[in-house]
Parts: sequence; structure tokens; C-alpha cells
Amino acid sequence: MASGQTIPAKMTAIAISQPGGPRVLKPETRDVPAPGPGEILIRVHAAGVNRPDVQQRKGVYPPPPGASDLPGLEAAGEVAALGDEISRWRIGDRVCALTPGGGYAEYVKVHAGSVLPIPAGFTYSEAAAVPENYFTVWHNVFERGGLKKGETLLVHGGSSGIGTTAIQLASTFGAYVVTTAGSKEKCDACLKLGADRAINYREQDFVAEVKDATGGRGADVILDMVGGDYVARNYDAAAIEGRIVQIAVQAGAVASADFAKLMVKRLVHTGSTLRPRTVEFKAAIAAALEAQVWPLLGTRKVAPVMDMIFPLTEAWRAHERMEEGEHIGKIVLDVG
Repeated sequence: MASGQTIPAKMTAIAISQPGGPRVLKPETRDVPAPGPGEILIRVHAAGVNRPDVQQRKGVYPPPPGASDLPGLEAAGEVAALGDEISRWRIGDRVCALTPGGGYAEYVKVHAGSVLPIPAGFTYSEAAAVPENYFTVWHNVFERGGLKKGETLLVHGGSSGIGTTAIQLASTFGAYVVTTAGSKEKCDACLKLGADRAINYREQDFVAEVKDATGGRGADVILDMVGGDYVARNYDAAAIEGRIVQIAVQAGAVASADFAKLMVKRLVHTGSTLRPRTVEFKAAIAAALEAQVWPLLGTRKVAPVMDMIFPLTEAWRAHERMEEGEHIGKIVLDVG
């Protein structure tokens, strides 16, 4: 292992003391992890907060085998140490990374394939808001959903971190973007980010609004994190040959749907989870992002929408903020 700075033996991390509410997130002293072959150790300056962290805290989304038990799926900081077989990165490089866990800590180790340079001009907090959302959106909207220029994308939860990312990327690549959100303020924010139509799902029927926005045709790609009764409604809102991509099931994993509509419309209903995928799979997404999206981030043609930043030791407040549902964009932890 190569190291260019004094690395302490211990670090502060935020652990899940027991399954439960936000207050179960407690600071702990942990050993600083040592990077193995193909891994780097990052001195974390900021960590992103994501919905899967909340699910893990509640005890319903365990980390994959071999991953840290600490929450935190993305981080930004400096390369502190290198494992064997690392050629690209150097001690002191400013990087952000997708992690399988462990981001809520002063140090995190991660496979080098999931590491990317911090975009030009980005703060650590901004950089920490990028990996999870951009990896997720790129794979699910553009690779899995196959969104093309001129097609219509329906994004549910447009004011979330995922939603704000999907709106910006899809509109930048030439799609017509329709989104749902739960208030006028959130709908207005989505329109400012590039959405062509924003639907207040508390007051409007998104199926009727999507049909109206597309001249009765429907959406070519639907990015859904809701599930539940949205499944059947997505089938109604989809265009012929539409692709529905499920990335979460916040309203329930079990649903009733009319599969005749799936057959008649020749729909594809797919889905994915990112965290348990192989390091090779994540490295391929990272390479695509660096080629296709990093130039856009470097010129701020797209950028993370920042909501609030909390100190690491107050991670419980960040989780409260997320569960209140009033945030627009990303919630981030300042690690120092």
C-alpha cells in the first residue's frame, strides 16, 4: 500500500446502532480501512445522503456481502492511500466515488473503477452529490431505458436527487421531459431545470397530463421510484413500445396490473439495483459517464441541485430532512 500522508489508525464514522428512526445514527470510532489490490483509500470531505441509506437505517436494505456496514453510497475527497495494481490515481488527487457503503466516515475505501475525478470547479460537497444519482440515471434512463433524442421521458419524483439529475441529462440530450412532483414549488424547480411539463401529482392525474403533453401518444421511457399503484398507471401513460424502468418501490413492491396492456402496447417493464452489481459493471458506467457526462459537468451545463448540508455528526438531521420530503435536490454531509 502506498501512502503519501500520515493516516490515523482510527476515524469517526456514523454507524447504525440498531434499526429504527434517524436518531439511531450514532458517531463511532472505527479502524481506518486499508485498501486492498485495486482499491484506493479516500480521505472523505463530503458524503452524499440517499434514500437507500434511509432504508438501510430502518433495517430493510442490508449491505451486500463484503461491503461496509456503515451507510453512505457516495463520497468526495482526496486520495489518501493506494492499494496494489493502481496506475491512474496518485496520492492527493481530488476524486469522487460510488461506494458500496461506508461513505459516512472520515475515510472510505473503494474500488478504483468506481472513482472519478472531481469535475472542474466543483466543491467537495457538490462532487459528493454526483456519483449515486449520475450512475443510477445514466444506467437506467440511457442504457436500460434506451432514451433517444426526440423521445419523451416521464420522471416521477422530479425534485429528488435522481429526478433533478434525470431532468437535466434527458433535456440536455434532446428528450422531451415530463415530470411529477408534489407541490407548486417543486414543479417550478423542475421547469427551471429543463422539464417541459411539470405535473403536481397531488392535484392532477399524471396519466391524463402525460397524454395531453404528448398529443395522446404517451411517454417512451418512464423512470419510476414509486411502484405500488403507479405500476398500472404507468402502463396507461406509456407509449407504444414504451420502456418502464423501476428503480425503487416507495409505495410498495406488490402491485396489480393489466398485463394485456403490456402485450398490446409491446411494453418493456424492467428495473435494477446498483449497489450489489460487480465492480466491473460499475467501472463500465464510470467510463461512460466520464466520456459523455463529465464534460457537461465541467462546463456546468448540468450540475447537482444542492438542498442542505449537515455536519457528519448530525447525519440524523439529514435523514430527518429526507424523510420530511420537502427537499429539492441533494442532501450532503460535511465531513471536514
